[in-house]
Amino acid sequence: MAKFLAELLGCTLPLPDKGAPPLSECRSQPHLGLRPASKQRDNMPQTPPLTGQLGTGGYNKNLYQTKDEGYAGLYYHDNNLVSGSLEALIHHLVPNMDYYPDRTYIFTFLLSSRLFIRPYELMSKVCHLCMEQQRLGDPQADKMRIRKIAPKILQLLTEWTETFPYDFRDERMMRSLKELTHRLASGDEVYRKAVGQMSQGLIRRLTVLSQYEEALVKINATAAERLTALKAKPQASIQRDMLSICNDPFTVAQQLTHIELERLSYIGPEEFVQAFVQKDPLDNDKSCFSDHKKASNLEAYVEWFNRLSYLVATEICMPVKKKHRARVIEFFIDVARECFNIGNFNSLMAIISGMNMSPVSRLKKTWGKVKTAKFDILEHQMDPSSNFYNYRTALRGATQRSITANSSREKIVIPFFSLLIKDIYFLNEGCVNRLQNGHVNFEKFWELAKQVSEFMTWKKVECPFEKDRKILQYLLTAPVFTEDALYLASYESEGPENNMEKDRWKSLRSTLLSRV
Repeated sequence: MAKFLAELLGCTLPLPDKGAPPLSECRSQPHLGLRPASKQRDNMPQTPPLTGQLGTGGYNKNLYQTKDEGYAGLYYHDNNLVSGSLEALIHHLVPNMDYYPDRTYIFTFLLSSRLFIRPYELMSKVCHLCMEQQRLGDPQADKMRIRKIAPKILQLLTEWTETFPYDFRDERMMRSLKELTHRLASGDEVYRKAVGQMSQGLIRRLTVLSQYEEALVKINATAAERLTALKAKPQASIQRDMLSICNDPFTVAQQLTHIELERLSYIGPEEFVQAFVQKDPLDNDKSCFSDHKKASNLEAYVEWFNRLSYLVATEICMPVKKKHRARVIEFFIDVARECFNIGNFNSLMAIISGMNMSPVSRLKKTWGKVKTAKFDILEHQMDPSSNFYNYRTALRGATQRSITANSSREKIVIPFFSLLIKDIYFLNEGCVNRLQNGHVNFEKFWELAKQVSEFMTWKKVECPFEKDRKILQYLLTAPVFTEDALYLASYESEGPENNMEKDRWKSLRSTLLSRV
């Protein structure tokens, strides 16, 4: 499974040992740790808090049907919503004169509903229900009635546009949004202003995303151009190495953290669900939507991990002298240690992965000159055995530090991202989306939302370190060797040790050097 996930996401994922216990069973946890609503929202009616944890035994048939809502089809256990028909869950999302859905429910349903219904179809249904139930489409509708319901509907739309803005890259979404907000704003200047503010905020978020995507394209193009130049004139354009740019491990770790936090900040929560949409046909239900994806920030982040791993390996294999290679290894060990201290586990793991690549690990003479005690400690922290127990313990410590932080630096938590994806993947694979009676297994989606909402907290942290443009440019655009080029450089530095390596070396020299 882990290998399949790595192939799916295009990343190298260390495999846990064979004796590692499985991931924890699917549990529901309604308390998602979302930020409290602003003062403007505190006055909004809320559903009763969902207290207590659900049992771990999966779907409990000893349930009672809710009597609080006017729409049948929702089932609870110990005051926790555990299942319901899709229609009932949609009705539960829509506010009325006396009811507004709990924020945890809004986040969980908007996150998971895309497994069953396209966002624009959900928006259309919400728009229809608001118009129909509250008679918003009736020109003769009571203005007092509209004034009572309008703040609630606007609040729901605001939550949607703020948390899942990428949904609105679809013209069909925007059409329904404009239709509903036009009716809400038509009768009162206060609501017109509120609708304008919401719309401006949405446009701003989508504009920033577009600018970020354009910047990534430029960065990738620059990296490709530099690699092409290096291939064309390998002797004349010997590239500068990391140590010539900056020889301070702490500063490099800080710049890596800048890149990590920026790229994390653009990942939408729905991207975690969309990564696995096509993997779960929902019993022939229409879930495999080709038009689902509105952003690819998750993939771009995984590509960054791979780039950093290959950059580290390239920096180590490039130097001709053994002494220089050993110095580079020790430098990146120190960078990885600083990343660990900062709470940047993703860069830490990328660096370790780079140093564990075969072209690097086979350089025995080079490693013989390296003081490896610090590296051994770091490898122990990221040891994949027992389902990454040591790393998970360190992550919990960093999370607790973030919660009680007195400074912005202490708030930084950057998880080993491929493992986070793997956890969500196994949660998705290990629990059904629908129960035998056709109801949505909402117990599963509480747990999914819990995991994603924790990530949402981490990605909102602003990097407290000063940017160094020169270092950032190098980390993002310096040419990196392919795996074949790494092997060739490795064999050139320390000759082949057996016939298999000799044959590969000859083959690589023949294919790679003939292109120059």
